[in-house]
Amino acid sequence: MEKTIRQILKNHNIQDDKMMDKVVTKLLTQTEIKNNLELIIEAQKKIMHEVIIYKEREEFADAFFPITNAHSKKKYEFVFPMEEFPNIRIKDVSGLDLAGLSFEENTIKGIPFETDTYDLKIEFFHILDEENVEIKKAQLFVNADPKDLWKNIPSDKEAPFHKADEALFKGEFSDKKIVAASKRGRSHSHEGKFRDDDFAVDKLPDFWNIISVSDGAGSAQLARYGSELATESINDYFKNEEVLAQLDFHLNEIFNNEKNTSETKQEVIKILYQGVSNTFKMLSEKAEEHFVSLKDLHSTLIFALLKKFDFGYVFLTFGVGDCPINLINEDFSEVQLLNTMDVGEFGGGTRFITMNEIFDDTISSRFRITLIKDFSKLVLMTDGIYDPKFITENKLEDIESWKTFFEDLNGNNDDELKVDFQNDEKIGEQLLSWMDFWSKGNHDDRTLAVIY
Repeated sequence: MEKTIRQILKNHNIQDDKMMDKVVTKLLTQTEIKNNLELIIEAQKKIMHEVIIYKEREEFADAFFPITNAHSKKKYEFVFPMEEFPNIRIKDVSGLDLAGLSFEENTIKGIPFETDTYDLKIEFFHILDEENVEIKKAQLFVNADPKDLWKNIPSDKEAPFHKADEALFKGEFSDKKIVAASKRGRSHSHEGKFRDDDFAVDKLPDFWNIISVSDGAGSAQLARYGSELATESINDYFKNEEVLAQLDFHLNEIFNNEKNTSETKQEVIKILYQGVSNTFKMLSEKAEEHFVSLKDLHSTLIFALLKKFDFGYVFLTFGVGDCPINLINEDFSEVQLLNTMDVGEFGGGTRFITMNEIFDDTISSRFRITLIKDFSKLVLMTDGIYDPKFITENKLEDIESWKTFFEDLNGNNDDELKVDFQNDEKIGEQLLSWMDFWSKGNHDDRTLAVIY
């Protein structure tokens, strides 16, 4: 009370001195004065109570909240930073329903479905005055899904050598399973061009199996046809029972009869070479038949022949170009690259099965004979998968990079799409969906085959 009296005197320019001390003392003895002072003090408390409420409400109303931009068709979450406003509560945010979002516990979340700018009304109140709800305006920007900016124009079904814009296969492969998918890249879809990638899977006589993959050169006029011919031709060559019988004989010599000599291995490579040479000749003949240059059919080629023997699984592999074949061991602790890739020394360039110069003295280095007791995965892919997911060649022999890759396949990705190798009833469709992943600057055709 004394402080209040002295403040009143000060407000009226009455000097505070010893004489005023006596005045204040006398005033405090008067009941009416004391009652009035109590009313004044109580009024001040009420005023300050309201001041604090109004002040904190205005501070929140004036505060700038940069609401993070959302992206169409992608999971979104924004938490309002309320740490500086402990007495303010957000009741609701209206306008979110137009974007397909909702508000709960200071959080905007959901998956926005349409690109636009949305005007929001943030309804809020002070915890000491819950009945008075005020509105703060804000904006939310939903950016376009980059995928939506790309057109998907079907390729011309009436054009020569037309093939489907995507392909899918699943089935058995030796005593394992296989899933393979090929999808036209966004760059080709945007212009209504063809899928230049291709693959072929075949069961062969005497328990042999083959998978081949090819990537048609982007600069080749009939790359789509070249990749199709390359995969079909190499597979057809090994459908010959006599050829497979020769392979069986030499492989048994190498691994079963302890005649693991370089001469015997060369006999196997000669057989594989004949298959590759036959493919080159067939492509040359087709180029002449259709009055085009062999360059118009430029395509890479990788293939893997597989058979399970008593002594283990034998892989016979070949590669020309920049597509890898990788074998991952049984407990997923080691990975091998089973082909030579044409990168690095060629300055990022590649080689094609249609190039006569690959049939030189070094071609034997393109063939591999691999024996393993068991394995978990055999993977073949084109650069449409390899470039965005592995980036550099050395990561293809890094087991941690492969673990990350299969975690991605298992659903650890932006789209949360899973390729289920356990419950694999719909694995083909799942793989095709997964292959639609977004990677800035990587819009090439994509082909991936997994034996598991």
